[in-house]
Amino acid sequence: MAKQNVAEQFVDILVKAGVKRLYGVVGDSLNPVVDAVRRNAAIDWVHVRHEETAAFAAGAEAQITGKLAACAGSCGPGNLHLINGLYDAHRSMAPVLALASHIPSSEIGLGFFQETHPDRLFQECSHYSEMISSPKQMPRLLQTAIQNAVGRSGVSVVTLPGDIADEPAPEKSAETALVTSRPSVRPGDAEIDKLVEMIDQADRITLFCGSGTAGAHAEVMEFAEKVKSPVGHALRGKEHIQYDNKYDVGMSGLLGYGAAYEATHECDLLILLGTDFPYNAFLPDDVKIAQVDVRPEHLGRRSKLDLAVWGDVKETLRCLTPRVKEKKNRRFLDKMLKKHADALEGVVKAYTRKVEKHVPIHPEYVASVLDELADDDAVFTVDTGMCNVWAARYITPNGRRRVIGSFSHGSMANALPMAIGAQFTDRKRQVVSMSGDGGFSMLMGDFLTLVQYDLPVKVVLFNNSSLGMVELEMLVAGLPSYGTTNKNSDFAAVAQACGAYGVRVEKPKDLAGALKSAFKHKGPALVDIVTDPNALSIPPKISAEMVTGFALSASKIVLDGGVGRMLQMARSNLRNVPRP
Repeated sequence: MAKQNVAEQFVDILVKAGVKRLYGVVGDSLNPVVDAVRRNAAIDWVHVRHEETAAFAAGAEAQITGKLAACAGSCGPGNLHLINGLYDAHRSMAPVLALASHIPSSEIGLGFFQETHPDRLFQECSHYSEMISSPKQMPRLLQTAIQNAVGRSGVSVVTLPGDIADEPAPEKSAETALVTSRPSVRPGDAEIDKLVEMIDQADRITLFCGSGTAGAHAEVMEFAEKVKSPVGHALRGKEHIQYDNKYDVGMSGLLGYGAAYEATHECDLLILLGTDFPYNAFLPDDVKIAQVDVRPEHLGRRSKLDLAVWGDVKETLRCLTPRVKEKKNRRFLDKMLKKHADALEGVVKAYTRKVEKHVPIHPEYVASVLDELADDDAVFTVDTGMCNVWAARYITPNGRRRVIGSFSHGSMANALPMAIGAQFTDRKRQVVSMSGDGGFSMLMGDFLTLVQYDLPVKVVLFNNSSLGMVELEMLVAGLPSYGTTNKNSDFAAVAQACGAYGVRVEKPKDLAGALKSAFKHKGPALVDIVTDPNALSIPPKISAEMVTGFALSASKIVLDGGVGRMLQMARSNLRNVPRP
């Protein structure tokens, strides 16, 4: 039996860690690893057209599966292209292992062709970034990188010179058992005791939930019922907490709607559950705040805390709920539910007049129809910008759908690459890329990846021929819009030229039929929808403070727009309010 080289051992360990595919672009220094993948039936090489796509795809796969995913780039410019997608994966707490191939080890530090120092470059967007400079470091260094990515929920980067990858692996090298899942983290008794005391003393409690509530929906609802608390959420918490939630008061932040802002400011105890919500201008500074998070570095970095609780949300609430006293007075909860429904009623009216006839098409109408026609277990990947607005306000969560985007890093062009990673996890599941024309055109080359692998991703393109969110930022700041206009081609024709299904929609009456046809198509499809670039209504008075860091409170919202079926949900919750 032939002796393994380092590349083969590297690939074998990835397989043992559960990695199913390696996204990347081949290149000379990476060739030994790619050849090892070719000869290993347990893992696939996914050839994308840009390494940034590889990193975004791996990050999306990790978010969908909760398991380690991997990407790779060749030396110098190749692995540098990974960096934006890796930043996004790291900030999204997605476990990703990135292989940064490197120049020949004998040439490092001598200004060789394509020389960079990836072990330094990726430090800020990873928990672990180290170089294998000798075969003797294998397999321990790779195993350490995997443990960091999985155990700390983020990115690890391994730099591997091409010549080292081709050398024989060390004999009798010890391979340890790999950690492939995270444990539950229970808070200490002292913190639980203090939190129980704070809750029992409070009259008006509000819960504000983030992505850390994933898997804890039942526990949050049980706790909210016991303490009669309204439940608001950040954008990343929406898919986990808004469905089947009769305590829902909406979302806070730039894209906020409903009564979440009021509920967090009018309570006397705000409990932050699994959220690293970045806009501290939305958070109150005159109420007591307790925060629960599994990552201790998140505790207190957005607001001054009265109590920090280190633990995951599910285990914390399991400890907490049986111990707190049940509250009988639901006056505050009912008041917030009514405010929420009333606020949504006013917003909905802004874009319900003749939308079926409006040309160019209202993007709100597109998102609403998309929400109705998409599968109940669809995965939506969402471009940064106005697509975030439409997804936040129109895509209805139900506990089975997923909505992922660059919600923490805020990168353009993420939706299509993320859709690639999401679709590879399950070819039978509907994956919809909600793309803006700006983001789509930035990494449009990887539409060819859909065609190459016959991935049935459906790209729904909101084509307003502008960078809409940037234009809004300029207008709010009192600046004339400049450099925000795109002169676009017929994207449907481009899709057809690539060998995919493509259809262009310019009239509202054609929208539903075009989406249905695209969804029925078995392969990749693109629906190019010409939308109204003036679909935003700007209030006449906006303070400078409102735009600082996107700090736009829900009560002073810059973005007027519909909220889809959320009004129906809010009114339904109001019907459940007991009447005297």
